Formats: sequence, structure tokens, C-alpha cells
Amino acid sequence: MSQHAIKFAYWVPNVSGGLVVSNIEQRTSWDVDYNRKLAQTAEKAGFEYALSQIRFTAGYGAEFQHESVAISHALLAATEKLKVIAAILPGPWNPALAAKQLSTIDHLTNGRIAINVVSGWFKGEFHAIGEPWLEHDERYRRSEEFIRALKGIWTQDNFTFNGDFYRFRDYTLKPKPLQQPHPEIFQGGSSRAARDMAARVSDWYFTNGNTVEGIKAQVDDIRAKAAANGHSVKIGVNAFIIARDTEEEAKAVLQEIIDKANSEAVNAFGAEVKNAGAASPEGEGNWAKSTFEDLVQYNDGFKTNLIGTPKQIAERIVALKAVGVDLILSGFLHFQEEVEYFGKYVLPLVRELEASKAVEKAVA
Repeated sequence: MSQHAIKFAYWVPNVSGGLVVSNIEQRTSWDVDYNRKLAQTAEKAGFEYALSQIRFTAGYGAEFQHESVAISHALLAATEKLKVIAAILPGPWNPALAAKQLSTIDHLTNGRIAINVVSGWFKGEFHAIGEPWLEHDERYRRSEEFIRALKGIWTQDNFTFNGDFYRFRDYTLKPKPLQQPHPEIFQGGSSRAARDMAARVSDWYFTNGNTVEGIKAQVDDIRAKAAANGHSVKIGVNAFIIARDTEEEAKAVLQEIIDKANSEAVNAFGAEVKNAGAASPEGEGNWAKSTFEDLVQYNDGFKTNLIGTPKQIAERIVALKAVGVDLILSGFLHFQEEVEYFGKYVLPLVRELEASKAVEKAVA
């Protein structure tokens, strides 16, 4: 188990429809004022990170979207400590643009910006905006070049790079970011290509929700490969959190979400993402084995099973930490009030359990 306290991030609902594809009532809004208040609430509750989403086209219950980098800066301007991870998609973004955007925001916010490099899964979205669509492993190869280019631009003067997707000649960016050696770089995915890329170049790896056993297998695999590369990578796990005073109440909320699922949207989403998951050579990409119920939450967040009382959830979080998880990426039904509840009732229990485990280890 890591000696460091497990960290918490939340999904920024900058996309309409919340974090479930369901017609259940959600007191969550995609608008800027709601998100500013949410960021302030999350910061006060003890969340260290927020992750903005990148979407270009409407669909799957998400008709409206705010652009990820712009809303990230708005949230940073409304907070003092929170770090915001801006999702960026290679293709629409060039590394030079991303490097300059984020370096500027880094200076404006005293080093509180990070990046999530999204390799892409939705072929229709790329076609809609006139971007070429690459096959599965090629998308990750491009993302790896994107990250290598970012790191070079942020850390070197007269940077030269000759890749298959990006080329730079004698390029110097000034000012470079305040964060050293560079802003944190996150990525996601579950396929072999995604894990291998993380083990070579990324600071953080996000995986979809899963059981403790399933997550342990991924963590062990990535950490072994990273060590062989002389690299280290931290692990973040997606989880949809339903914390209630009783287990029965929490399970009833989950059932209502599923019972009121927007079947047409879930099935359409499922068709796209299962194609994406199956497109990896080994057929093990994100969503490859997701059921209808799993897909009601975009990133398999129900599978992580952070659903129950504060005590049950805290114990499960510490169990995830024990297998190597460094961060919980959280989604909620009613974001503002549930983030506040989590900070008041769940997070203190997590810290107590972490402290008791540390004492047990020291005594042993």
C-alpha cells in the first residue's frame, strides 16, 4: 500500500446529462455558474483534482458541451488550490497549441493546470469535424508522440522532433510552465496499447471502473512494464459514487438510475464504445465486456462498487489503495450536494483508515 494519502478527483459536468445515461432526476447542470460553485465545494471538501470532458458532437443524452480548456480556466479562476485536468484530443489539437495554452494557464493559476490526453473512441465525432480517423493502436501511437512533443516543448529550448505525426524544428516556447519538470500528464484506456503507452510516457493512467481484482491485474501489469522502462506511473480509477446513510438507500438509487436508463441512448453509446473496445488487437479495450447496466454510466463507474454507506465506501477505497490505486475519479448523481456529503462523511473515514493501516504496518 502506498504511504501517500489516496487522492480524489471529480468529473466536471461541463457536458449536459450528468454522468449517467438515464432519465432520472439530476440536480446537476452543465452551466458555468453551477460548475464554478461545484469547484469551490469540491476544493473545500478535500478534492485535489477536477477533470473536464472533451466532446465535439451532441448525442447519448449529452446535447450541450462547454469546451474543456476554456471551462478548466474558468474553474481555476474560481478556486485557490484545486488542480484542473483539461481533456485534449490529438487531431483537433496540435502539441504546439496545447503546450502554449497550458503554459499560459499554468502562469495565470500558479501551477494548477494538468492535461488528459484522450486518444479518441468515437469515429462519428472525428468524421463530423473533418478529422482523419486512425485505427486503434495508431491512435495511441499518435498520442504517445503528442506527449513526447509536449514534454520536449515544455522542458527544452530549440526543440527538434521528427515523428510520424508531429514535427518540430528548433522550436523554443517561452515562458515555459511554472510546474517542474512540466504539468502532470494523464491518459486513459484499458487496452494493451493504452497500458504500454502509459508505462512509457504518462505520469498518470486512468482506467475504467472495475473490481478490486481486475484493477490489481492492470496496476501490476502497468507498474512492471513501467519499471522495465525506467519509468513510474500513478493510477486513477473511475467510480460512480452513491453514498447514503443506509446501504438500502444507496442501492435503491442505483436501481432507479438503471430502471430509468435512456435505453435508446445507452444502446447507441454501447454500439460505438464496444466497437472501440473490440478494435484493439486483443479485444480488451475499454467497454469490451461492459453490460447494458454498466454502460448507463459512461466509464463503467458502477463496477467499482463505491455504493453504500460512508463506512462501506471508505473501506472499499482503502482496499483499492492497497492494490496500488493512487486516485479515485468520482462521478455523482447530484454533484454539488453529494460532493459536499462525501467530503463531510466519507473522506474523513478514509483518512482514519489510512492512518490505522499505517500504524498496523509500523507495528508489524
